[in-house]
Amino acid sequence: MAAKMIIFAACVASALAQYSAPTYKPAYSAPAYSAPKAYAPEPAYLPTPYNFEYSVNDPHTYDVHSQSEYSDGNGNVKGTYSLLEADGSTRVVDYTADSYGFNAEVKKIDGGYKAPYSAPAYKPAYSAPSYAAPAYSAPAYSAPAYKPAPYKAY
Repeated sequence: MAAKMIIFAACVASALAQYSAPTYKPAYSAPAYSAPKAYAPEPAYLPTPYNFEYSVNDPHTYDVHSQSEYSDGNGNVKGTYSLLEADGSTRVVDYTADSYGFNAEVKKIDGGYKAPYSAPAYKPAYSAPSYAAPAYSAPAYSAPAYKPAPYKAY
């Protein structure tokens, strides 16, 4: 039986050897791309000193904050900002950015700005009804009687 399988495999191999695999022929030629254009290097600007500050004080939304910052033109920046927290305290942050990195110092000033508006005290529109305390007597219970079980000798 093994000889028959070997002869069959040889016949199949010789039959397939007569035919070569089809070659791939693309339907169109590959597109030719041009080399990408070299971009001009970004110009290097000299550091320019600057100074700015702003402040917001909105009495309707209680948005109160401010910031000021300046640069000496050599990459050193120094500034401060403050804002009103929800609890009425003020957070003040002093920061510097230089060749050593960014450094910030945060301070909290208690009290500070207090909102001029306070909510009115709650007053119900009507008085609550009054109910008399329920009248019932306390239940009377008799004292429990203890009766020991008789001793059983096994």
